[in-house]
Amino acid sequence: MPDIRSTYTDSLRFYGNSTPRELADRFGTPLYVYSEAILRERCRDLMGLSAWDGFGVNYSVKANANPTLLQIIRSEGLVADAMSPGELAMDALGGFTSEEILYISNNNTPEEMLEALSHGVLISVDSLSQLDMLGGLNRGGGVMARFNPGIGAGHHAKVITAGKATKFGISPDRLDEVFALLKKHELTLAGINQHIGSLFMEPQGYLEAAKVLLRLAAGLPPEVLKNLKIIDFGGGFGIPYHKYEDEPRLDLAALGRGLHELISGWATETGYQGRFLVEPGRYVVAECGILLGRVTAVKENGGTRYVGTDIGFNVLMRPAMYDSFHDLEAYRGDGADAGEPVLQTVVGNICESGDILAKDRLLPPLRVGDVVGVLDAGAYGFSMASNYNQRYLPAEVLIGAGGAPRLIRRRETAEDLTRCLDGLVRKADA
Repeated sequence: MPDIRSTYTDSLRFYGNSTPRELADRFGTPLYVYSEAILRERCRDLMGLSAWDGFGVNYSVKANANPTLLQIIRSEGLVADAMSPGELAMDALGGFTSEEILYISNNNTPEEMLEALSHGVLISVDSLSQLDMLGGLNRGGGVMARFNPGIGAGHHAKVITAGKATKFGISPDRLDEVFALLKKHELTLAGINQHIGSLFMEPQGYLEAAKVLLRLAAGLPPEVLKNLKIIDFGGGFGIPYHKYEDEPRLDLAALGRGLHELISGWATETGYQGRFLVEPGRYVVAECGILLGRVTAVKENGGTRYVGTDIGFNVLMRPAMYDSFHDLEAYRGDGADAGEPVLQTVVGNICESGDILAKDRLLPPLRVGDVVGVLDAGAYGFSMASNYNQRYLPAEVLIGAGGAPRLIRRRETAEDLTRCLDGLVRKADA
């Protein structure tokens, strides 16, 4: 039986040997579904950006920290970062060793720094005060410093992580103070890094920012530069979210040519023998994930057709937080005529007026019982999910390379929701 809007996933055989309705029936909704084949393809896209021996890809775990996905990502040759003790724990479950993890965080407590040091990972600091704190905890050790290149990029102000209006990074004009703190604590500057923002779709801005970081590195005193082991250009690699409008992809071939020429020429000129890293998160996992949900209500209010679903912003925060666009598919499977597309606003089940998944979308008329699929939900989907309204976190399923589905995270229960309260809540008076 045909579905009413599924040409994109049909072309990829995204759901393998199952239909989305079968997955929804078997595992329940909301449900995150991931494609191993697409995940591996995206990892290989990135690893192929440069053939330079020291080039590598540092996966930003905050995008999606499911350990099963991390195992796949590691098997494709990527290293990983972490920005919290919890992410360190997920990295370990994913098989990453201390040499394969960078701790790239900001505004850490001393306790968090000590936790990271106990794992033997290299810590990145993004302020002079954090550098001073780390030096006091790890005298004579190595450190990575995050600099602000003054160039930002992103689809929303909240995801731009460089330039004047951001909290991230040390201004390059504070280098003398950096050197003074390195000397004070006998620290070795083992790495430098930056991040311009999220979801850039043109290569040039990224390459220009990379040049800024390389100029900074070239200007380091010789005794500092000789100890530098890592230059991390950061990330923000975008993906085309408007799948049904044939939005162009980021030109990875052009980016790869420019990046390879840049790093190979710079390393040859300076004698640098360390690693060059890029730091994508979204590009690795966004397109391998789809969020399935069910239509639970349809009504008209003030001339607007509202389609209610069980996909609240507790399950997918991006549209409410960033006004982000995600294409939608719809699966009915009964062979009935879908009807002419009409404007509809698709909403969730959270008691907030901002719980809008898709506003004024031209879609086939959805009806109660339909299964909907939110495309490109693999990045910042489950990782940003919450228990708001005390709703349970959803399950996650992996479609393996052979097409079979496998549960990789079970759905939460009331017992999960209350386990941190065990023995702490007094019984109400009878």
